[in-house]
Amino acid sequence: CVVKMVQKYQSPVRVYKYPFELVMAAYEKRFPTCPEIPVFLGSEILHESRSDDGAIHIIERSCKLNVDAPRLLKKARVEYVFFIQKNTVNWKERTLRIEAHNETFANRVVVLETCSYSVHPENEEWTCFEQSASLDIKSFFGFESTVEKIAMKQYTSNIKRGKEVIEHYLKELISQGITFIPRWTPSPACGQKNERTLAVGGDADDVPLESGAHGTSKEETGSSCLPAEAVSPDVSSELFFFFFFFTDKLDADYIERYLGQLTPMQESCLIRLRQWLQETHKGKIPKDEHILRFLRARDFNIDKAREMLCQSLSWRKQYQVDYILQSWRPPALLDEYYTGGWHYQDKDGRPLYILRLGQMDTKGLVKALGEESLLRHVLSINEEGQKRCEENTNIFGRPITSWTCLVDLEGLNMRHLWRPGVKALLRIIEVVEDNYPETLGRLLIVRAPRVFPVLWTLVSPFINENTRQKFLIYSGNNYQGPGGLVDYVDKDVIPDFLGGDCMCTVPEGGLVPKSLYQTEEEPENSDHIRLWTETIYHSASVLKGAAHEIVVEILEGESVITWDFDILKGDVVFSLFHSKRAPETSHKEAPLSSTSAAGDNVQLIDKTWVLGVDYSRVESPLVCREGESIQGSHVTRWPGFYILQWKMHGPLPCSGTSLPRVDDVLASLQVSSHKCKLIYYYEVLASKDFRGSMSSLESCNSGFSQLSGATTSSSQSQSSSHLSR
Repeated sequence: CVVKMVQKYQSPVRVYKYPFELVMAAYEKRFPTCPEIPVFLGSEILHESRSDDGAIHIIERSCKLNVDAPRLLKKARVEYVFFIQKNTVNWKERTLRIEAHNETFANRVVVLETCSYSVHPENEEWTCFEQSASLDIKSFFGFESTVEKIAMKQYTSNIKRGKEVIEHYLKELISQGITFIPRWTPSPACGQKNERTLAVGGDADDVPLESGAHGTSKEETGSSCLPAEAVSPDVSSELFFFFFFFTDKLDADYIERYLGQLTPMQESCLIRLRQWLQETHKGKIPKDEHILRFLRARDFNIDKAREMLCQSLSWRKQYQVDYILQSWRPPALLDEYYTGGWHYQDKDGRPLYILRLGQMDTKGLVKALGEESLLRHVLSINEEGQKRCEENTNIFGRPITSWTCLVDLEGLNMRHLWRPGVKALLRIIEVVEDNYPETLGRLLIVRAPRVFPVLWTLVSPFINENTRQKFLIYSGNNYQGPGGLVDYVDKDVIPDFLGGDCMCTVPEGGLVPKSLYQTEEEPENSDHIRLWTETIYHSASVLKGAAHEIVVEILEGESVITWDFDILKGDVVFSLFHSKRAPETSHKEAPLSSTSAAGDNVQLIDKTWVLGVDYSRVESPLVCREGESIQGSHVTRWPGFYILQWKMHGPLPCSGTSLPRVDDVLASLQVSSHKCKLIYYYEVLASKDFRGSMSSLESCNSGFSQLSGATTSSSQSQSSSHLSR
């Protein structure tokens, strides 16, 4: 049995505030040996070559490493591990690309690493460094798991050490008076191609210093050294962070400043999930702190975090949660009887929310306003909490990613255990847990009465274990004095009703008058409350062997059909067809075992219709994977009926052979259900009103206004069909 284990790593961008040429001089000091990196025992040049003009210099080395696994290596009769490293420096473009792979155990373990040094795009006097690696363990004498742990531990422990080593040699160069190295210029002296090949065991000390710095080089590189002068970058830190925030890459200093301390593998998980979202959710990428919350909620398991995040992004889109702070205005009844509100911050700078749950008439609020209104209000509180965290991050100059909730239970009794009220509470907890993970930094529960254990028994199973660990519960007056609230909240912020000196404006609540209760026949909402179920998006289930189709009638040739849909479950194929005939609606019956409604699955194209005769394809089939967000548009050429179709993705028939393809067989095995799920929205616009893709339409409601750091959209009208992810 062959065990295959793969680990990947992607670094953020690390920046040296020194010119490329000086950084290269520091980098070359690592060879042939580097006391600053104990595991690096030495290197030998295998091959070296230069381009005719001297601009490109390639060196291939054999590097000898000592890894922290002596017993394991002795079992395999190996004393050291050897890597082959190929460095390609382009002095003209000012780049260095490093490619490395293992030579030892190459048939059992494949380690690939790629690093690059390049000029900072906003300041040519700074140098950027990026690093990626993959570890593919095919088999290792039954020690696959051990090798994986040792290798990743060894690798990540040396990642940040690498930057420290470069900075060490940069300081050493500066102490020697070398603070400036001129850039490469073509020179006749470098016009002759130089190439050599050395056997393993050659004189590694013969490596030339790439920089060409006067007083440190063993051979000239075609440029003379100017007098040393200090480097003084003119780009401020604010501009620096701004640049990286609005690009596809993350900078290590930005992560530490705005997101907090992360391990190298946690940084890698964030960057890789962010890259995946950029590829599949173009124009609607959540902010980095939002992505990080979902990673933390799933212990940095990328697959689990991606699934959870994609479900949440689709949920936000479907129910217009991004606009809740602008659109939701609490009814006067909530302002008076909902006993919660924001109140300064705790000692860690987290926004502080106070909830006097024991004073709240939950039964009266549910009967007067309905469950949906309470849910929307709680969601608006969570959205406001994230907004306040961002503000406090800027105020305190350190990452504030969560808020603190202080819950006063004085007055809690059996009235609060009213069954519909508990049901509403459990639903709210479920929605918040799924869509606002890791937003609660601490929950302080004070004055818990005897009835509290009953309530806790009901709600605790619905609360994530990571969240439960943030709960601190005080009964009676235990919250007073050392070990109580003063450990977490400054004394001058503790509310007056808890014995503090701070006046708190949170409503005291009280019983909601029964005259305000809704009648049984009265709908749950009124004019000023928008129903939770109202949304521009439609839901659909795509059954195996049956397509879901919608028809759009176009009366004029020059119109634009636009669509926006998210794949919630499974993989589907999206197509667009045109027909002069009006299709007839037919519903696919769901199996008796299915618990979901079958009315979602609508088929329009008659089985007797012939493609190319009765209808034609106007957009190529697009395979859409689970979790992807798809936007697109099509400029119609003819009047008639256009059919948008979603089908479950499966293996395509093979042409020219009766044997199935391996990829198709594997894809069919991965189908875990006979049903896919999606949400979609479409509209038809006159061509003169069309302003680009769905992400830039004024009528589109799918942008992440609260979550996105920046959005991308097309600024030009499309003259032909358009598909984007």
